[in-house]
Amino acid sequence: MHVRHAILPATLLALAGPGVAGLPDPVTRCAIGRFRDCDIRHAIERGLVETGLVPRFPDQARCRGIDEGFAISYSHKRDREQYHGGIDIPAPSGTPIIAAADGTVVAKYQGLASFRGIELVVRHAPEDTGLPAWVYTQYAHFSELPAVQVGERVRRGQRLGPTGNTGIGRTGRQSQRRRPAIHFGAFYSDRADYVDAQERIIPLEGHWMDPLALWRGKPPLDSASLQALPAADKEVNVAVVLEDGSVLPQGARIVWPYACARG
Repeated sequence: MHVRHAILPATLLALAGPGVAGLPDPVTRCAIGRFRDCDIRHAIERGLVETGLVPRFPDQARCRGIDEGFAISYSHKRDREQYHGGIDIPAPSGTPIIAAADGTVVAKYQGLASFRGIELVVRHAPEDTGLPAWVYTQYAHFSELPAVQVGERVRRGQRLGPTGNTGIGRTGRQSQRRRPAIHFGAFYSDRADYVDAQERIIPLEGHWMDPLALWRGKPPLDSASLQALPAADKEVNVAVVLEDGSVLPQGARIVWPYACARG
């Protein structure tokens, strides 16, 4: 499992591996890390706001949908102002979570003190996705630690691990009420380097990304621009892997994190 790191002075922070950098600037640290000493306005400024995007799946597929959207308020579930850093897609326990695109695993966390529970983060180079940025996809609430290792390359549609409901609740203990689901998040940056700090991957100069923007396949990626799109452009055609392994549409680089039934 990847070693956990606290936010410490650069001289004391031991990080290793390609793409790993020193300390993030204070704004990025707070915007993406959302540590308890941080002002939520930094996350909002870096894109943690609702965009209004909605998915449209292929007519030939029956897919698992979203029940909690990107950047909805979670303040009623927390002891401070907070917003949802991804999308939640419910599925029965044990349902395989799959890689949305080719990429490299940059973190694997046990998540014993995290709302996200067992978590995996994959970094995607521009050539992996066709998008003009380095993108990070976050997969959380696994029922057990995925077998893939930090530094390992994964392929679009590859099984990462089983769906679960791991993660603490308001009591600080494993939640007994959370339904099994994937929490699927995304970040992006023009830079390739990142920091691993206290079970958080923080892309340097990183921004929040509505995960549905992944399937637009083009800029803009920032939430403010997506929010400003006309209503007709809010529906996003999502590419999927079917249970038989075929991809709709063929050749898509980024797919839904669950396989879909043919329908």
